[in-house]
Amino acid sequence: MKKLKAAVSHRSRLIEELRADPRLAREYLAAAIEDGDPKAMLSALRTVAEARGMARLAESAGIPRESLYRALSPKGNPRLSTLLAVIKAAGFRLSLEERKRRAA
Repeated sequence: MKKLKAAVSHRSRLIEELRADPRLAREYLAAAIEDGDPKAMLSALRTVAEARGMARLAESAGIPRESLYRALSPKGNPRLSTLLAVIKAAGFRLSLEERKRRAA
C-alpha cells in the first residue's frame, strides 16, 4: 500500500508564502484593507504577524504577546495605536491615497 503525503493546510501554506515574500505580505494586507471589512483586515494582519513571528512582533511593537493574540483575534477590537504598532513592527507603514472618483 502506497503511503499518502500529509496534506498542508491552506493557512499553513499561506503563512509560509507570506514569510518568504515580504511583497506578497504587503499586497495581502493592502487587499484586506481595500476590502473595507475590519474583520478581514484583522485576520490578514494576524496572518502576517504569525508569518513574521508573533512573539518577536509583539516584543518589537511593545505589546504583550497574549494581548496581541487577543487584539488580532476574530473578536478583537484593537486600538488604533495597537494596529499602527503592529504594522510598523511587521515592517510596513500605513499611508493614504486619494480614492479615484467615478466619472459622472
